[in-house]
Amino acid sequence: MMTRKQALQLLHEHMQNANLRRHCYAVEAVMKALARYFKEDEDKWGIAGLLHDADYEMTKDNEPKKNHTKHVLKWMKELEAETDIYDAVAAHAWGFVEGAPEPATKIQWALYCCDELTGLIVAVALVKPDKRLASVSVDSIMKKWNQKAFAGGVKREQIAECEPRLGIPLHEFIQIALEAMQGISEDLGL
Repeated sequence: MMTRKQALQLLHEHMQNANLRRHCYAVEAVMKALARYFKEDEDKWGIAGLLHDADYEMTKDNEPKKNHTKHVLKWMKELEAETDIYDAVAAHAWGFVEGAPEPATKIQWALYCCDELTGLIVAVALVKPDKRLASVSVDSIMKKWNQKAFAGGVKREQIAECEPRLGIPLHEFIQIALEAMQGISEDLGL
């Protein structure tokens, strides 16, 4: 069984960029909050969030994008990560990485939906005068939601899958994610 300590060591071994690490910490926090919401295993869900992009730094420029997740999945297999964690990391790349499976379970859909949302929340925080997550509200995020030029790389349709796939209304999904990220704001530098 993979531990958070092993997952964190794996992440730090393969990812040096502080902002990319912060993204992984944010997704971990949101996944743990979603696990609480669904009364699932917070440790497992958190590890999936922490490791989902562990090979991104090495695959974003140097290799075809189709290789993202292939390395981290290999590392996870070597560390005997649980199948549901492994499958969630594989499925989070659906639609972006050739051969990535479509999410099918709660943990997989949760990771797929919250990955993009963390980026939107950070973008909203960065346009606040104090650049702090404490100044961000669900309303301020929703005001930016329909401004397609704002955080243009954020795939809002991916986030919106929270309603049909997880049964969580968009506003509530954003609230869960925002509160989780506010809870680790110092780790995120926001």
